[in-house]
Amino acid sequence: MPDDWDDWEEGERRAVLLPDDALSAEALSRPRAAPRPGEMLARGVCRHLLGHGFVTVEEFVPASGLRVDVMALGPKGEIWIIECKSSRADFTSDHKWQGYLDYCDRYFWAVDAAFPLDLLPEETGVIIADGYDAEIVTMAPETKLPGARRKVMLQKFARHAALRWHKARDPAINLSSA
Repeated sequence: MPDDWDDWEEGERRAVLLPDDALSAEALSRPRAAPRPGEMLARGVCRHLLGHGFVTVEEFVPASGLRVDVMALGPKGEIWIIECKSSRADFTSDHKWQGYLDYCDRYFWAVDAAFPLDLLPEETGVIIADGYDAEIVTMAPETKLPGARRKVMLQKFARHAALRWHKARDPAINLSSA
């Protein structure tokens, strides 16, 4: 709770800041262009994982300076990160991915069927996806998160999802101070 929670007057309204781990109000309210290839991969991955009991959020910030394409929360509390790469150039320009390993139990690359799989590191999982579905072709090795880090990630995941829901339900809401 905010430190000044007890200072609120009944019926008082306050602006809510949107944290770094959610899209800005401007980005959420502008008209959407046709989905980019990486967004289509993410959609297929999210659909596939939902079929296995996972819930997902896209464009999630686990820590300052990092933004993952998809974070998934499994039915047993497992946390997976999936980075969607639409081309060789997209993959080779990603120099932050190893920093994501500290924020998940399993790490995957999601690519389309034409992607050269030999480019992908062997110590990661692979998902073949399109805009409609996906298939896990290589299960990522599991490295369990420490309990304290897991708690923080679960709280961030919940806040991120709730703020996205607020913005989707009420596009005019000001989330600039959440």
